[in-house]
Amino acid sequence: METLKFKTNIKCGGCIAAVTPHLNKLSGIEKWEVDTQNPDKILTVEGKQGIDTDQIIDTLEEAGYKAEKI
Repeated sequence: METLKFKTNIKCGGCIAAVTPHLNKLSGIEKWEVDTQNPDKILTVEGKQGIDTDQIIDTLEEAGYKAEKI
């Protein structure tokens, strides 16, 4: 199991709803959540070892959001 964290611009429930189908289609991801209470809007992704960081960032960009690995 690997856990990755990203600083994002996902601000609210509507934003989460917008990215959900995009993140759910990625293979290797078992669970993800966004802490919208954190000033950096932290996305935590859990999944199989070797999750593709760039694929997650690219997928969020396709959905209209930014992410930066922290």
